Amino acid sequence: MAVIVKYVVERNGVERMTFTSKKEADAYDKMLDVAEALEAMLDKVDVPLSEQQVESLALEMAKYKDDFISVLKGSKPSAEKDNKKTSKKAEEVTDEAAEDKVTAIKQA
Repeated sequence: MAVIVKYVVERNGVERMTFTSKKEADAYDKMLDVAEALEAMLDKVDVPLSEQQVESLALEMAKYKDDFISVLKGSKPSAEKDNKKTSKKAEEVTDEAAEDKVTAIKQA
């Protein structure tokens, strides 16, 4: 018989998520703490959002907090940087394909 250690993240008596590593459970718990703080802030804004929308928005913001922090500091989000890298790779592939076609035409 195997012994399995599970770490359960619980909020307000509700089991939110189960992990096999304490590090992952602590990180998720911290993210939920950030989300709760963001919910309190979003409740104060003068934008008509339902309670569910506030909760969902706060959770998503907490998931991507590093990106939000960098944007608030004035830098571009990392998603744009990743998209630029992907676009550059796509251009390189397209250029290589074009060169292959030119070579094939010259050989014919």
